[in-house]
Amino acid sequence: MEMAKTRKTLERVPDDKLGFKPHEKSMTMARLAGHLAELTSWLPGTIDHDSFDVAPVDGPKYQPMNATSRQQALEAFDKNVGMARAALERATDENLMKPWSLLSGGKTMFTMPKIAVIRGFVMNHTIHHRAQLGVYLRLNDIAVPSVYGPSADEGM
Repeated sequence: MEMAKTRKTLERVPDDKLGFKPHEKSMTMARLAGHLAELTSWLPGTIDHDSFDVAPVDGPKYQPMNATSRQQALEAFDKNVGMARAALERATDENLMKPWSLLSGGKTMFTMPKIAVIRGFVMNHTIHHRAQLGVYLRLNDIAVPSVYGPSADEGM
């Protein structure tokens, strides 16, 4: 359900506004759309591994996605959602209760059960940024889709 709502929001991203950001400290719309597209790709890694280092000492740093078009964001999102669903289908309760850690340069940023990472770091994170994208759409006078009920642009 949440993925369908997220896709519906990504479908509204205009290619001619990818450089838009509402504030100097904000992400561009390209980065925000890319982030939404990539978030579900974190789910298989959470299930299949016990940690992820965003800036390993002996390897390349994590490279976030900047969408170059709405179509690219949607294709990446659809691919990542498919991989996330497959990972959830093969997950066991035992594995989901194992600890998972986010690292940066080998240092632990946090550790929690994999199921909590999926809920908080993937799902809640997606919902948060989907709402943020809704604000970007509103500020650009683009119809905001209904998500948990009607929006000012879409009735029941």
